[in-house]
Amino acid sequence: MGRQLYPNSQNLLITADCGGSNSNRSRLWKFKLQQLANETGLRIHVCHFPPGTSKWNRIEHRLFCHISQNWRGRPLDSFMVIVNLISNTTTKQGLTVHAQLDTNKYPVGIKVSDKDFNAIAITSYTFHGEWNYQINPIKS
Repeated sequence: MGRQLYPNSQNLLITADCGGSNSNRSRLWKFKLQQLANETGLRIHVCHFPPGTSKWNRIEHRLFCHISQNWRGRPLDSFMVIVNLISNTTTKQGLTVHAQLDTNKYPVGIKVSDKDFNAIAITSYTFHGEWNYQINPIKS
């Protein structure tokens, strides 16, 4: 979707929580971002929300309140019901939601070696570098 809208982009900004699989401390998260940067040629800028502040994520908050209203009182008894309710969410201002079910199987327990982790082309920003950093593509 983004590549078609912005074919000349050289940068990608990702905002993420500080917990879970995309944690600022996750070695696998950073390793996979390096792979994405290498594959796309994009410089990836990551800004993690400080712990306990994900409720301030304006985009997520702007969407989720409408999604919650749309499925209120309805039994969420299958993945397709959930995806359809999310996809059919709209606002008076014209906001629409696109959703699809991800049926891929993802491996668990993947470890990133010190060698692979140390090869990540990461630059921490001056302001809270533990939460804000850039990953540059590596030319092979």
